[in-house]
Amino acid sequence: MFKGHPKGLYALALANTGERFGYYTMLAVFALFLRANFGLEAGVAGAIYSTFLGLVYFMPLIGGIMADKFGFGKMVTIGITIMFAGYLLLSLPLGGDTVAMIAMLGALLFISIGTGLFKGNLQVMVGNLYDDPKYADKRDSAFSLFYMAINIGALFAPTAAVQIKNWAETSLGFSGNDAYHFSFAVACAALIVSMAIYYIFRPTFRHVEGGKRQAAAVATEKELSPAETKQRVIALCLVFAVVIFFWMAFHQNGLTLTYFADEFTAKSSEGIQSMAFNVWNLVLIIVGVYALFSVFQSEGRKAKAASAAVVVGVVGYLVYKAMNVGNASIAVSAPIFQQFNPFYVVALTPVSLAIFGALAKKGKEPSAPRKIAYGMLVAAAGFAVMAIGSKGLLTPDAQAASNGEGALVSANWLISTYLVLTFAELLLSPMGISFVSKVAPPKLKGMMMGGWFVATAIGNALVSVGGFLWGGIPLTIVWSVFIVLCLLSALFMFVMMKRLENATK
Repeated sequence: MFKGHPKGLYALALANTGERFGYYTMLAVFALFLRANFGLEAGVAGAIYSTFLGLVYFMPLIGGIMADKFGFGKMVTIGITIMFAGYLLLSLPLGGDTVAMIAMLGALLFISIGTGLFKGNLQVMVGNLYDDPKYADKRDSAFSLFYMAINIGALFAPTAAVQIKNWAETSLGFSGNDAYHFSFAVACAALIVSMAIYYIFRPTFRHVEGGKRQAAAVATEKELSPAETKQRVIALCLVFAVVIFFWMAFHQNGLTLTYFADEFTAKSSEGIQSMAFNVWNLVLIIVGVYALFSVFQSEGRKAKAASAAVVVGVVGYLVYKAMNVGNASIAVSAPIFQQFNPFYVVALTPVSLAIFGALAKKGKEPSAPRKIAYGMLVAAAGFAVMAIGSKGLLTPDAQAASNGEGALVSANWLISTYLVLTFAELLLSPMGISFVSKVAPPKLKGMMMGGWFVATAIGNALVSVGGFLWGGIPLTIVWSVFIVLCLLSALFMFVMMKRLENATK
């Protein structure tokens, strides 16, 4: 799984892991912070949240255009510096007045611009590593590993956000609203780590940073005809149109799914279920999964034996904890549910790679566009789980007016939904990024990767639809909106499949 890749992949992936850890720590509590600190209604908070997400994913288009001209590495460095300034400003507890609102909006603008220069261009550099024919057949698996690294950072983010906020309240005596800023400060530290990793290991990927050297290399490549360029750009735009609706649905995890966790999900957990809310138990499961794969993939007997010992140790420890967990309950806060998606991504990536690797050996691996279409179908199934789990519940407005008398459901509904949505994400996101890096015309790589993020930005801007639906409408209808959008998107992909697959030939 990890063999045969250039060293630069791991350096770039780790640099991105630190940045994503900070970003998702901030994002885990951001919607709740907006409502608590500024007293905003759900729809208004959702509009700010989704507009910020939209900017974060729109700005890579500008960053990509600039990188095509000035170099990817230069834009990454400038971007991470601007991001740091934004997170630093967001970390300041300025209260909840107009000045604080303006400062907060300014911080979000800095973070958006910095991310635009950093995120897309880092991914273009990953793709450039695989332009070398020696690594070309590993492009899809490379982006799966890169995506896994992103989610390692995201896995710890909700726990870090909640625990740091609680620590600031209980140990330092800060008010609940001011304590949120300590969660935001984590991003500053994470960016320092990312910057250190980037520059320490820069020699492993300096040749793909762009600039004059990269421009000269592109000039020597076979020139695409105008017709070929047009065909590729149209194929990419068709994919971009579909992923808009995936991200609109998927990023409800930070909005309506978080609202559901906060308003309709049991506030405590006990027994074996409570083990799922300890991030270190999840880490142990990940270790066990990777050790199990190592048992079958390692070449030496000692390595196989060591991996087998790790598997036995992990299983034994988790069984021991389950048998002794008792009936004591633990408090469950809404942001903590956001740890399940990255957990599933990291744990299931080797499973995904193994399945597609086996299909590839038989010549039956689906094309990237086909995987994206399947991902939309699976996303629809994820919201179907929510629709089933929401049957019989009050509307959000009625729940708020019930003075705590409204029904609360098991955490397992959300845990299961995140599992299904993660299957969809693994089919769609890393495969989509890989498709862009492969199909984009050489002189337009930065712009086309930016186009992927613009599609994501539009989807993120539309996340606010969930916030405005959240109120007097039955929850089953709210989730059905996303089911229908995902199904229609999948149908569109299948209709256009021939044109999309021809673009990769």
